[in-house]
Amino acid sequence: QVQLVESGGGLVQAGGSLRLSCTSSGSILSDRAMAWYRQAPGKQRELVATITSGGLTYYPTSMRGQFTISRDNAMNTVYLQIHSLKPEDTAVYYCNASPFPTIVRGVVGSWGQGTQVTVSS
Repeated sequence: QVQLVESGGGLVQAGGSLRLSCTSSGSILSDRAMAWYRQAPGKQRELVATITSGGLTYYPTSMRGQFTISRDNAMNTVYLQIHSLKPEDTAVYYCNASPFPTIVRGVVGSWGQGTQVTVSS
């Protein structure tokens, strides 16, 4: 089990930006595909972005243009840059570490505890 810690959430005004971070003190993340998900109140958890160990990224259509996932292997950290925040982006954002270097459908990796993002109008 990989211990993940997310940070960088907070309260931000609509139109603002945030950069979320996900790191692990006990595991090397560079050989794992990573993902960011979010869960808004009363809604299901949804995928925001993925990145393979080699740096290939994927965004669901609804997330393209607003989110940028990246990784710094030297810092053992994965980032999620969020632009043009809207109140509907309010959610808990979770980091997920795959046991594989690519995302494998149906394989659920390790979760962090999440970081709250609240966007005020």
